[in-house]
Amino acid sequence: MAQHVHTPLHELAPAEVKRLLETKKILLIDVREPHEYEAERISGALLFPLSTFDAAALPPDEPRRLVFHCGSGKRSAAAAALRVLTGVHSVAHMTGGIQAWKSAGLPVIKLDPETGQPVTS
Repeated sequence: MAQHVHTPLHELAPAEVKRLLETKKILLIDVREPHEYEAERISGALLFPLSTFDAAALPPDEPRRLVFHCGSGKRSAAAAALRVLTGVHSVAHMTGGIQAWKSAGLPVIKLDPETGQPVTS
C-alpha cells in the first residue's frame, strides 16, 4: 500500500514573487481562466487555466522554480496540489492571488476599454 506523503505548500507574499520575477528565479503560472487573464494579468505570468490544467505538461522546476497564482489563492493552491501528484515536492503559490498583488500596490497589465490595448497600471 502506497503511503501518502504530505508536502507543505510553500506560500510566497506578492512582494517576494515580484522580486523573484525581476531576478528571473521563478516562472509565474496564472491558473485563472482566459477571460480573467485577458482582463488583467501580472507581467510575465504564463496562463495555464485550472479548468484544463495538466500538471505534467508544465515545464520542469529547473532552472526557474514554478510559482502558481490565481485570483485569491484558492485555485493556485489546488494547482500546486496537482503538481505534487506528479512527483514534484517543492511547490509554491502566491498568497492572496492577484488581489493581494494589487493590494500591495504592484502593477498589473489591463486592457484599456477605449482602445482594447494593454496598459500597465
